[in-house]
Amino acid sequence: MTVDTVDAVVIGAGSNGLTSAALLADAGMDVLVLEAQPAPGGAVRTEELFPRFKADLFSAFHPLAAVSPVFAELDLAAHGLAWSRPASAFGHPAGPDDEDAVTLGATAEDTAEDLERRFPGDGAAWMRLHDQWSAVREPFLRTVLGPFPPVTGPVGVLRALGTSEGLRFARMCLLPARRLVEELFGGDDAGLLLLGSAAHADIPVDAAGSGLMGYLLTMVAQDVGFPVPTGGAGVLTDALVRRAQAAGAQVRCGQEVTGIEVRSGRAAWVVTAGGGRVEARCAVLADVSAPALYGRLLPADAVPARTRDDLSRFEWDTPLVKVNYALAEPVPWRSSSLRRVGTVHLGADADGLVRWGADLETGTVPRNPFVLVGQMTTADPTRSPAGTESAWAYSHLPRGIADEAAADVLADRIDDTLEAHAPGFRGTVRHRCVQRPADLEAADANLVGGAVNGGTVQLHQQLLFRPVPGASGPRTPVERLYLAGAAAHPGGGVHGMCGAHAAAAVLADRTTLGRLRRRAGGVLERRLRD
Repeated sequence: MTVDTVDAVVIGAGSNGLTSAALLADAGMDVLVLEAQPAPGGAVRTEELFPRFKADLFSAFHPLAAVSPVFAELDLAAHGLAWSRPASAFGHPAGPDDEDAVTLGATAEDTAEDLERRFPGDGAAWMRLHDQWSAVREPFLRTVLGPFPPVTGPVGVLRALGTSEGLRFARMCLLPARRLVEELFGGDDAGLLLLGSAAHADIPVDAAGSGLMGYLLTMVAQDVGFPVPTGGAGVLTDALVRRAQAAGAQVRCGQEVTGIEVRSGRAAWVVTAGGGRVEARCAVLADVSAPALYGRLLPADAVPARTRDDLSRFEWDTPLVKVNYALAEPVPWRSSSLRRVGTVHLGADADGLVRWGADLETGTVPRNPFVLVGQMTTADPTRSPAGTESAWAYSHLPRGIADEAAADVLADRIDDTLEAHAPGFRGTVRHRCVQRPADLEAADANLVGGAVNGGTVQLHQQLLFRPVPGASGPRTPVERLYLAGAAAHPGGGVHGMCGAHAAAAVLADRTTLGRLRRRAGGVLERRLRD
């Protein structure tokens, strides 16, 4: 039996776990990261599924990483990370016959000029929206990505806009995406830019809060694009590993953690599948799903009954099916504008997105799915040989439907959707590989049933309700145990902020004031749970 003693154990070498490890090691702590898979990265990994074609197995485009405060603080460029960007971040055809699909321009002025051509007045509306974004960008990102509850961010938004406009801005963020674009624009094309971005999440476009997602991703894309790590998403992971190791952290792969031992109400040891035990003098940080932490890793008597009851209502986001392609040539889009974009939002206009959402909510495998397409060689020429394209496409199944047969049906419909918008697409396919929900979970245990956001991002499971009421944020009911993954605020996406907040909580709790706050917070949490 292997026995180690360190200051902090991090369970999981995903982007959040590695971020927390680097920050704690920077603070002088002895940190050990334990990863179940043979390689680090979690959902940020790249492989050659086909010879000379690099495929990002999970996340691919990383706009939130490009604006992440903690990634900037870690200076990942000094550890090998470089970004590549396509000429345009994304586009969204109105339908299969659209020969002039709207795309996001390289600058706000470029986008506005194109939208004005399509519908008079929409160009000016776009510039008003972007001017507003420019005014609130920094405090808004602090609000969205910063610790909960946010304080300085909302104050900054109010200072930038004033009370009256600040209230209007808050209302705008709560709108359903479909209502938002109806209020902002006169034509359909401008609205597609925000609606497609909103559909990246599992919030129906006619549900409250989806407008926030559409606004955030679209405005970030207008600022920094949808960048990709040059050489593959795994380069981002490599940079995080090197950064953590440079600070003194250890990263061990092939080490599945099977349990956390609790002594006197404190996380004290972690146990691995191979029989190893690691004592954590100060903290255990879990970059795992909330159900895994509370339902599998912790002993039952360490989890409050109310927390267990709340977790019985924990909701996953919708399962994902992803198809990876090695193409002999670029996608033969009917609309030439799509040949220069990295991401294509495909298969549904505003009404189609509502119908697609209704299928997912009613347990129906969509006949006409909304599909996200990634043109990776267009975004980064290192991904495949010249003149070819490394590409992928994905869509979602309804919650509770993640079997192989349903996944294969959806994968075929993804192919059909591509062929409808790009006649001759099938003839370009050299190799094809489907990642079904079970494949995704086997490669990363956090992607339960193919859910990639660590739980739904709908309003009832965000902010102080993430992952459950009374146990939000990185702190848990067990002292010295912290939730450091996407199940905690601010949730899914490759930004490292869940890990950053967990590390900040560890360091704060080690101070005298922090210990007093922890005790006071524990009383409040117990009252909320009870």
